[in-house]
Amino acid sequence: MSHIDVLSVTKLSPLLEPQLRAVFNLHDRVHETDPAAFAKIAPSIRGIAASGESKVPASLIAQLPALEIISVFGVGYDGVDVAAAKARNVMVTHTPNVLNDDVADLAIGLMLAAARQLPAADRYVKEGQWPNGPMPLARKVSGARLGIVGMGRIGQAIAQRGLAFNMSIAYTARSAKADIPYQYFPNPTALAAECDYLVVITPGGAATRKLINAEVLQALGTKGILVNVARGSVVDEAALIEALQNGVIGGAGLDVFESEPHVPEALRAFPHVVLAPHIGSATSQTRQAMADLAFNNLKSHFEGHAVYTPVPECAHKG
Repeated sequence: MSHIDVLSVTKLSPLLEPQLRAVFNLHDRVHETDPAAFAKIAPSIRGIAASGESKVPASLIAQLPALEIISVFGVGYDGVDVAAAKARNVMVTHTPNVLNDDVADLAIGLMLAAARQLPAADRYVKEGQWPNGPMPLARKVSGARLGIVGMGRIGQAIAQRGLAFNMSIAYTARSAKADIPYQYFPNPTALAAECDYLVVITPGGAATRKLINAEVLQALGTKGILVNVARGSVVDEAALIEALQNGVIGGAGLDVFESEPHVPEALRAFPHVVLAPHIGSATSQTRQAMADLAFNNLKSHFEGHAVYTPVPECAHKG
């Protein structure tokens, strides 16, 4: 398949790029770096290699008349214009399931770190402050009320872990799920009012933009802690900063931000906020599994077989 032209629209993972180069004729972000060269190869591009943060707009798809498939290295694909791809009969794939455990683990880790103030405790010892007296008391996690915004596979994995901490679980989603035993709330505000920890793990995109707004944060309350392992766009960042400044909520644990990798100075300055640089799936084992799946989706397609993990919009029903 070395004659098949694939366009990379992102800085590829070192776990994925060698696999692609070994099999395909890979063009690395040439649409951004060399428009003249891109114009020459555009008619022959049959595949796109993207990441979860990549932008694949309708305008780019329109420039690639031979395009057949967009393979996303990541579970989120809100930067891909799936409607434009479908209109051209272009398959879109992503890498779900293989990262469920890691993202769920991180959600619980951020919750514990924010509740028990672990980064601050680490600094307290390392900076020699302990001899001056004890740290302020922190928040208990076991037995608390956990609210989950989004109850897909990762949401269910987070709930499982919450049960191990003897937490009561409730959730909100587009609709109640018959096979889910947890209490359902119709919207994030109603859920936030009834939980101590609110974990956000809903897909990004226009439908969920700023879903977690000032009203939701007000409902979460002065002792509540927000954890976001979804997309930065899902939380109204300005409203969150204001809530933290005014003591509207008790703290936050954030893995994602509106303008990654740029994080507002205000968020970085709060001692009761724990931050991570979008590392939900960032273990060597999981990233390798994601790379293999992203590669195998491309390979299977060009071998004439069904892809392994189409995005829901491209999955055949029935």
